[in-house]
Amino acid sequence: MSSARLRRVAVLVLEGAKPLDVGIPAQVFTTRASMPYEVRLCGAAPGLVTGGDGLSYHVADGLDALAWADIVFLPGYRFPDREDPPQGVLDALITAHDRGARLAAISTGAFALAATGLLESKRATTHWHYTRALAAKYPLVNVDENVLFVDEGSVLTSAGAASGIDLCLHILRGDLGVAASNHAARRLVAAPYRSGGQAQYVPRSVPEPLGERFAATREWALHRLGEPLTLETLARQAAVSPRTFSRRFVDETGYTPMQWVMRARIDMARELLERSERSVEQIAADVGLGTGANLRLHFHRLLGTTPSEYRRTFAQGE
Repeated sequence: MSSARLRRVAVLVLEGAKPLDVGIPAQVFTTRASMPYEVRLCGAAPGLVTGGDGLSYHVADGLDALAWADIVFLPGYRFPDREDPPQGVLDALITAHDRGARLAAISTGAFALAATGLLESKRATTHWHYTRALAAKYPLVNVDENVLFVDEGSVLTSAGAASGIDLCLHILRGDLGVAASNHAARRLVAAPYRSGGQAQYVPRSVPEPLGERFAATREWALHRLGEPLTLETLARQAAVSPRTFSRRFVDETGYTPMQWVMRARIDMARELLERSERSVEQIAADVGLGTGANLRLHFHRLLGTTPSEYRRTFAQGE
């Protein structure tokens, strides 16, 4: 294949870069007959870059690779909320973008992309652990914490490392079509398509408590999610007034009592979808949501997907 026809991909390795995040675009876009791409790993300067997780990288190219590339990937890196990349890196990213290159961030690489100002007034995502930090540091960015990736045209962002594969396949699909994307997915032994709007599936949607005053009440409720649970019922179990219970519960968990109950019910539904063959209607009754329609409504509101799609993705043995 003529090099003139190759699409140019630069992977920008920053200090603290995460190895999987670096490897994903390098492997997905590796040059082969079915993949008309050329990949270069680069850094702020050629040479050794100290990475995260005990690894370092020797990159042959510096920022000149960004002037060469059609697509620039920004892999995630450690402690992204502490310090921005060097100004020279940010300027090179802006220049690459201004001449038409696409910039695609994987996981916490979104912080470096946000530092350029190119995400202002745009939707973006990052690893669920860092979404609040990204929103706090860059308040002009519309952070969506409940998606796998966001495509804003010339700037793209994705959640945790595995969703970087989804982002790369999405780019492939747009560049070369569905057949080429599916071929690459088979080569990677990856799911051929997960939409960007699909949820990140954080470990649990019920938040970790900030205090223990109502720990016993929460435990009591978790064993009775299939039963009617009202604010009054919970307050009576905690032996305080509904008003006091509601105020102090928010202080402990960050959620109102009924928001917490809904998230606990959705978590239970997730587990049943993964581990059982019960129908959506049966699961809705099991977790206290009454009907399948009600479960689907709240499931989509919290997770951005349907119970059926969730089951296809996570059912045991698949």
